[in-house]
Amino acid sequence: MEDNKQKKKEYYANLTTKELEVLAEQGDPEAQFRLGYRYKTGKGIKQNYKKAIEWLTKAAMQGNSNAQYSLGTCYNRGKGVKKDYSKAVVWYSKSAEQGNMPAQFDLGACYYMGHGVKQDYKKALEWYFKAAEQGDSWSQNDIGICYLNGYGVEKDLQKAVEWLTKSAKQGYATAQYNLARCYMDGEGVDQDMKKAVELYKKTATQGHAWSQNNLGLCYEYGDGVRKNYKKAVEWFTKAAEQGADNAQYHLGNCYAEGLGVKKDFEKAVELYTKAAKQGNKRAQFKLGKCYRNGKGVEKNLAKAVKWFLLSAKQGDPLSQFYLGVCYENGEGVRKSYKKAAEWYIKAAEQGVSEAQYNLVTFYEYGDGVEKNYAKALEWCIKAAEQGNPEAQKRLLELKEKQVHPCL
Repeated sequence: MEDNKQKKKEYYANLTTKELEVLAEQGDPEAQFRLGYRYKTGKGIKQNYKKAIEWLTKAAMQGNSNAQYSLGTCYNRGKGVKKDYSKAVVWYSKSAEQGNMPAQFDLGACYYMGHGVKQDYKKALEWYFKAAEQGDSWSQNDIGICYLNGYGVEKDLQKAVEWLTKSAKQGYATAQYNLARCYMDGEGVDQDMKKAVELYKKTATQGHAWSQNNLGLCYEYGDGVRKNYKKAVEWFTKAAEQGADNAQYHLGNCYAEGLGVKKDFEKAVELYTKAAKQGNKRAQFKLGKCYRNGKGVEKNLAKAVKWFLLSAKQGDPLSQFYLGVCYENGEGVRKSYKKAAEWYIKAAEQGVSEAQYNLVTFYEYGDGVEKNYAKALEWCIKAAEQGNPEAQKRLLELKEKQVHPCL
């Protein structure tokens, strides 16, 4: 049976486009699929999505599972037709029910992401398992992710590692990366940084940007490998060139601090800017500091505020603190004690001792907030407990004042 299938596959593969057209016009579904696929990919023929859709549809309507899957991908990606996730799901379903492995995975992905159907992790897993049983490494990886996070199934870190390992052994870079993270964090396995590095290297050499970034971090901090700043820069650079914002941020730090490369603030600013424009809050903060201090770029307090604000809105505590400073002193923005207090409170609640200390005066004298001596004392204690020397000194004064209110 398998021999017959192989012979049939070779037969159609060896047909010329003209020969396929003759058979397709006669209603041969396999020829219709092959012809549509050639038009879709442009292999041996000029790419023509309109004709591709025409022939794939004819074959799909006759039940050809490969055509149904291929048509589904056209609707999923908007190739030759208007993007329509619902129609993609219809065709993926028809193909998947016939046992088509790629269709089973993509149908699972539609349920996982809620594309064309209501998001349903259990339904996603149902199809992932069907594809995984046929050896699909992508499905095996995604099953691992579901177990890792408890999506559609009870969280089980050991099972997560089991499925990620199956996928990783097939050389799937994303699974190798995810498995490396498990070894790095000790999730489902004993923490093993050397094993994590080994996996990062495997996938980094395949061009996986996140692995390249993480491998750079391992070399920077000496985790699982001997500390080597030049190696760190090498891997950060590879990932940064692929547009990975975290790598751009870390590489920017290397240039700012002269780690593995000659110190170059202008280069650091260039990299921070690339990462910041992608929404990286840490890079936005560093870029704000560069503009505030005139490091690697002309000093511009208004631009500093712009980047601090973008980062602060994402919850970055240091950006919130610096934004408070800007509003308190009128740096790049109109002075406002109320706004300053708002940002100091956000930063203070996240444990920034400088923000906690600054709030002491605000509450003591009612700057931007209602005067509240108890609040002033509370924030002073928090800052002092973190070892803030100014807060520790001030705390003694406040306690003395509490004992002798006339002072």
